[in-house]
Amino acid sequence: MPRVWRFYPGGFEREMTRREAALILGVRERAPMDKIKDAHKRVMVANHPDAGGSHYIASKINEAKDMLMGKGNDHDEV
Repeated sequence: MPRVWRFYPGGFEREMTRREAALILGVRERAPMDKIKDAHKRVMVANHPDAGGSHYIASKINEAKDMLMGKGNDHDEV
């Protein structure tokens, strides 16, 4: 029987992709906004810095939510 991973076992990519963002939040790349928000809240509660979580991990969770909701960083801005 193949082993099923509940969580993504790898590290972070240099620049976040939609695939990585979906893996971080545990949703599909084209998930509806309400599912993204629910997943963000669930993952953030478990990893919030005020509850002993990492600031870096919290920032990656927020970046994942922003990317999937179309609020990604526009590198063209000056």
